[in-house]
Amino acid sequence: MSAVAVAAAGALGAGLDGVAGGVRAVAAMLVGLATALLMLRHAVRRLGGITGDVLGALVELATTAALVAMAAR
Repeated sequence: MSAVAVAAAGALGAGLDGVAGGVRAVAAMLVGLATALLMLRHAVRRLGGITGDVLGALVELATTAALVAMAAR
C-alpha cells in the first residue's frame, strides 16, 4: 500500500464531521500534496535540484494549502 493511500485512510478516519468531514480531510490532504508537487517541479526546473530550504518551503506550502482547503466550506 502506498504512503498516499495510508495517509488518505488516516485522514478519512480523522474526519470530525462524520463521512463528510473525512472526505473533506482527504481532499485537503490531496490539495496540499498537489501544491507541494507543483512547487517541487518548479524548483527542480528552476534550480536544477532541491535544497533543504526547498524542502522546508514545500512543508510550509503543503500545510498552508491543506489548512486553507479544510477551512473552505
